[in-house]
Amino acid sequence: MPFVSINPATGVECARFDALDDAGVERALAQAALAAQKWAATPVADRLTLLGSAAALLDERRDALAELMTVEMGKRPDEARAEIEKCALACRFYVEHTTAWLADDGVVSDATRSYIARQPLGPVLAIMPWNFPFWQVFRFAAPALASGNVGLLKHASNVPQCSLAIERLFRDAGAPPGVFQALLVGSDRVERLIADARVRAITLTGSEGAGRAVAAQAGAHLKKCVLELGGSDPFIVLDDADLDAASATAVTARFQNAGQSCIAAKRFIVHDTVHDAFADRFAERIRSLDLAPVARRDLRDDLHDQVQRSLAAGARCVAGGKPVPGPGAFYEPTLLADVRPGMPAADEELFGPVAALIRVRDDNDALRTANGSRYGLGGSVWTRDIARGERMARELECGLAFVNGMVKSDPRLPFGGVKASGYGRELSREGLYEFLNVKSVWIG
Repeated sequence: MPFVSINPATGVECARFDALDDAGVERALAQAALAAQKWAATPVADRLTLLGSAAALLDERRDALAELMTVEMGKRPDEARAEIEKCALACRFYVEHTTAWLADDGVVSDATRSYIARQPLGPVLAIMPWNFPFWQVFRFAAPALASGNVGLLKHASNVPQCSLAIERLFRDAGAPPGVFQALLVGSDRVERLIADARVRAITLTGSEGAGRAVAAQAGAHLKKCVLELGGSDPFIVLDDADLDAASATAVTARFQNAGQSCIAAKRFIVHDTVHDAFADRFAERIRSLDLAPVARRDLRDDLHDQVQRSLAAGARCVAGGKPVPGPGAFYEPTLLADVRPGMPAADEELFGPVAALIRVRDDNDALRTANGSRYGLGGSVWTRDIARGERMARELECGLAFVNGMVKSDPRLPFGGVKASGYGRELSREGLYEFLNVKSVWIG
């Protein structure tokens, strides 16, 4: 089956590529296994030179790579350029910190000398999504390559050009053969890749269903995996919040990247006394938006079905609520009010430009509603009382809790979730350590 790149703004095919056959997959795995031995033995300073060169190429090629994202998955040009800049930032972050983080830790024991060493596992299979086609890859690749692992990228089938561009960038930055490879293979090959003894670990960013399948397959073969899955992040507005600041941030938090983000705010949980005032401000800002398309028409159709089922269950449409006519995959920026548990807008992940308003009585009701989701990726609390906000942030069942700020990924902070949002961490020191063997060394 070929990989077809389609511009979601026009519906026009841009390019197509043949999938790797069995022989091609075997060559890639053999090359990765050989490269893993050499790359692990490469001095850390030389591995970091590769990341520094990759960062420089990202800067140099920023506009061209951003345009590729815009054409292939519909991202706005300004958001696409910012994504490339963030990838370069991550590379430079690990250049700065990896040497110290990989140093042996001395431990006092009954030995003459004992210490903890951290060593790479080998080839890591990365199963990545289309919504941030460069950032999702680099937030895995930068720490993995810095720590001595090698990467095998199985990217989403609708962004083959982005996948190949990343492989080319690492090659041009000086990566030895096999250190980073893009595999144009379909989801039907993933189980066989996981089962292959040369693949030592797996990282997946994707849907809950994909995460459950990959976790089961990795478990069957006793392989480490990191799962960053869906989210239905709560955006809690308390009765003392700055409503102008909260509503302005809410628009970006929900509608950035056309709402196609796992850490986008999706459930706007608002205290009863300020609900209507917040809703008016939010709706006014939403109606003036001019959004990029959803990445594929089938995804837009799925989103519209969730909206329709929520309305049928009693939700009220305040703004938007319909696909935009025409050849592209555009959907109106939408606000649903009177959302309650049991509706798709409350219980499911809405991966597109749809916000759900939920009215609550008090702080306890807000926490119960926020934590009532099966997801647990991010969440934010808006209040003028910082101590109150911090108390609530600590009680949110999630991996990232923000007070008076939009949930975002940052190379300096660990990224990941709990419950059905997955397990394991990316970024920061914790992300570097995920694919390392923590080895105790005892010397008598």
